[in-house]
This record gives sequence, structure tokens and C-alpha cells, in this order.
Amino acid sequence: MSGYLPIVIYPPDESGGRRVRVDGEILGMAHSLRNVTEFLRRAGMDGITEEDVILSGMIDWRGELAG
Repeated sequence: MSGYLPIVIYPPDESGGRRVRVDGEILGMAHSLRNVTEFLRRAGMDGITEEDVILSGMIDWRGELAG
């Protein structure tokens, strides 16, 4: 797929934060869906919404999604 960047959201650490990696680069630690969405916007996915993040099959969510 053209323009696809590999996106990985890692399992929560002991503080509940998840590392967000796009195209091999760690963008930061997300503590909410809003944080994940903002990291992806900063990575160039300007129109992405929280709903897009939840529904996207392009994101490799590792570990449990709900806590």
C-alpha cells in the first residue's frame, strides 16, 4: 500500500503507558487513545481521528487493548 508506515503500539508498561513506534522510530509514550492519535498526527497522518486509530487494521496493537 502506498504511503503505509508500519505502526506498532506496545503493551502497557508498569505505569500504563504504551510505546508508539512508526516506521521504526519510537515517537513517545502514550497514556491514552488521544496521545496515540496525536503522535500519529505528528508523524504525518493529519486527518486521523481516535475512531480511525481504533478501527485501523494497519496498527499492530500488542497486548490488551482495554484495561
